[in-house]
Amino acid sequence: MPRLGSAQRWAAAAGRWGCRLLALLLLVPGPGGASEITFELPDNAKQCFYEDIAQGTKCTLEFQVITGGHYDVDCRLEDPDGKVLYKEMKKQYDSFTFTASKNGTYKFCFSNEFSTFTHKTVYFDFQVGEDPPLFPSENRVSALTQMESACVSIHEALKSVIDYQTHFRLREAQGRSRAEDLNTRVAYWSVGEALILLVVSIGQVFLLKSFFSDKRTTTTRVGS
Repeated sequence: MPRLGSAQRWAAAAGRWGCRLLALLLLVPGPGGASEITFELPDNAKQCFYEDIAQGTKCTLEFQVITGGHYDVDCRLEDPDGKVLYKEMKKQYDSFTFTASKNGTYKFCFSNEFSTFTHKTVYFDFQVGEDPPLFPSENRVSALTQMESACVSIHEALKSVIDYQTHFRLREAQGRSRAEDLNTRVAYWSVGEALILLVVSIGQVFLLKSFFSDKRTTTTRVGS
């Protein structure tokens, strides 16, 4: 079996470490136009957010109610002129994609004004534009190498993994909230049943006691 020379060994080691370093860099999120926020929306309240968007930019708004009430909220999206692009009432979750028709500040609002005493926890992800390519094609005369193509595939797979993890975290938080709410209702129901049983038991005791208590009878004599 032929043995590698020192230069070849150094080249192989550098290639392995370079691939590892690139894989680590792929794990670090780069600059992008995504905004992910989780916030609390009180009852009878409305919260709005603003984003400056250039014309022709593709955007995606995705939201989900995590906790509170019936897990629903009103959502409204407007362009810089106040034209309504998206409007839904009492939605638990939804996703909307649009392309900006003009430059300016776009506004999207979440409303809980229909709720009188229940506050909500809302998560939204607002994606503006597309992520920049991992290897820009500017000033490039050759195609991607095999390692670069593999890195691009890994990068896309990691983005999918991040999206799946986000959705699973949201589902886990929503399931935990439902479980805690159900646990509270079961506890209140158990306390109510215990009080009802106590009242019924005391009533039965007094009822049985009244059956066996001595009753005084009075007799009257009628004279001849």
